[in-house]
Amino acid sequence: MSARTCVPELDQWLAPRWSRGGTGAARSSVGRGRSLGPMPAAAIRVPERLSAQLALVFPSAAPQLFVHEGARQALERRLKAACPGRPVVLSITDNRHSIISHALKNGVLHARVHHMFLDAPPRVVDALVRYVTRDDRAASILVGHYIEANGARLARRRARAIPLHAKGEHHDLLSLFNDLNARYFDNACHALITWGRRTTRKNDAPRRAIKLGSYSSLERLIRIHPVLDRAWVPRYFVAYVVYHEMLHHMIPSARGNARQASSNIASAKGQIARRVLHPPEFLERERQFRGYDRALDWERRHINRLLSG
Repeated sequence: MSARTCVPELDQWLAPRWSRGGTGAARSSVGRGRSLGPMPAAAIRVPERLSAQLALVFPSAAPQLFVHEGARQALERRLKAACPGRPVVLSITDNRHSIISHALKNGVLHARVHHMFLDAPPRVVDALVRYVTRDDRAASILVGHYIEANGARLARRRARAIPLHAKGEHHDLLSLFNDLNARYFDNACHALITWGRRTTRKNDAPRRAIKLGSYSSLERLIRIHPVLDRAWVPRYFVAYVVYHEMLHHMIPSARGNARQASSNIASAKGQIARRVLHPPEFLERERQFRGYDRALDWERRHINRLLSG
């Protein structure tokens, strides 16, 4: 490879402690009363096309998952021991939605499990094995609580622009959010809010339930169902739904599973069905909403109209 020679002037950058004097030769003091003789000129080889030698490797958009094979095999052996005589194939994933999945194909149990279970406590691993091999309901509850507690280990979705539409035809969500934030949260709730997208049902079958509001901890985003943007829906009821979702942002222990942190689902029975368990602190704070009983009473009386809307 061709190279060019650099002149000694580079010494002032490569050796900042050289002192100059006398005939111009560079000298350095060594000990007391002694000095070095004239220093020879330095030559440094620099490639002509330095950039061609730098192979810059950038990481992919999604980080690669490196699985501890010993831990995977240990968990696979636990599954095999729970169903003797049946082959088991265990795959470790980094999914956000399908945390655990299993299926029997041609006599082989195929299980896909999130990597958070490779270092889970023994009682959680026992529950996981019972859930996968026997569909144990009690075990599924323990596994679900473990997933909720380890939500931070779930893969984040790619960053994307989220269109926010808070100004509705009849209700301004941002105005409601700001009023509630000042009154109940001392302006400490830093979430986003938007109306959800309007969807068209494929058939004319009436709804049996409707998700009035939801909160995603990954996006810090509150979505309110557009069915509430009606003139006949009172402002205090929309405010109650917004307040409920703001609580999910403010009380982390109330956040739910990977698919959707929390949701507020109104059913035809006139009840609010919770996807996740709400701790006592959450329920206590929810009852502090001004007009709490009034809002629940309005929902019971108008649930059928909401479902048909």
